[in-house]
Amino acid sequence: MDPVPANSQAPIDSVREYVQHLTPGARSRLLLELERLELSGDAVKGTEPLLAELRAEFRKGGHAQAQERVKSPSRYFFQPLEPMLVNGAPERAGPGRISRTSLAPIWDWIGSKLLPVMTRDYENKAKPLIVANATAEVEQMAAAFQTKVFKVLESTLATPDGAERIRGELALFTSSRAAIDDLAKMLSVLRARDALARLQAGLPPQIAAFTGEPLERTRRLLDAVIAKHADALPFALTMVMKRLKTPWQLIRLATATARGRTAADIAATPYAVAVTMVLVHLDDQRRELAHALKNDRVLIAKDILAGIHGTEDALRANIRRIETSDWGRRLDEVMAAVTSDLNTEVGRLPEGVHHIFAARGRSGPGLLAALSRSGRDAVAGVVMWCRGIVGAGER
Repeated sequence: MDPVPANSQAPIDSVREYVQHLTPGARSRLLLELERLELSGDAVKGTEPLLAELRAEFRKGGHAQAQERVKSPSRYFFQPLEPMLVNGAPERAGPGRISRTSLAPIWDWIGSKLLPVMTRDYENKAKPLIVANATAEVEQMAAAFQTKVFKVLESTLATPDGAERIRGELALFTSSRAAIDDLAKMLSVLRARDALARLQAGLPPQIAAFTGEPLERTRRLLDAVIAKHADALPFALTMVMKRLKTPWQLIRLATATARGRTAADIAATPYAVAVTMVLVHLDDQRRELAHALKNDRVLIAKDILAGIHGTEDALRANIRRIETSDWGRRLDEVMAAVTSDLNTEVGRLPEGVHHIFAARGRSGPGLLAALSRSGRDAVAGVVMWCRGIVGAGER
């Protein structure tokens, strides 16, 4: 590919239009090659916007080809955090999760303020190894640099003055006040790096039913982590939650060890944070539902809504007196937001599918039951509407 003049928008637009017509596999290979050129110092001038767009596409879309991307030195450094990364603002990350948007400013801060000389040395040594596909060597180098960063960061955050200084320095790289929280989370993950890696290796790819032996085996693995790193429990639970076919089942770690089934009993168990994490996941589902509704993706919205209803039912059924707890109040808030989002969007629906939302005036579980249990009777009407709005491409 010939260099694209940096001051010429027309050629860039032409390249973008051409790339849009490529298959996902071809775009992935193009991204791979552009990243290799960037790391080797032979980046094609003027293609920075295209590179950013391709990275955003594969990061957001979850394409299998994204796994083939060339990792930068910073991606190797943050590799232990990968199972805990989520999209969205740091303020909404919740326990055991780290916002992906915090990584770039944290890396810039490490390279500019914390360890500038060591960062440059790490990058300069890692780049040629990455281009040469010397994965094991780069991972070993990244682990050594993680240890250096951890030691300096731990001692600095241990003092009020140090924490305040870091907060001020991070403000130069991000407007998010919660970035320092993600930095502290990163410290916890690096501290328990080896224990979390053993947990990751010990978990099955997917857990269909989180009861019996799978539950007991997972608890033993978790106990091994928290025996040495109690503060790493939320991150360990995030790793477990990603393996569960039904995420709300994470609460069984807490409910199975509680003396009783009340919210107070469960809150007293070591795994009580699992309930909070399920509520955060429920709020994520609520946001996904709102997004699907706003974009007329009705079939997807219906599936998300069914998942929301299933999670709510499970929480109310497995935690007695939840309505008197902070968990219950949070659950009510999320469900009220779901109802509000539904009521806002229902008015846009054509008359032919209003029967699906016949209970729109009700609130709480009754409304969700009416919506998510419409089932087979509603499918035909929804499909007809979807085909008319978004075409047969929506599945």
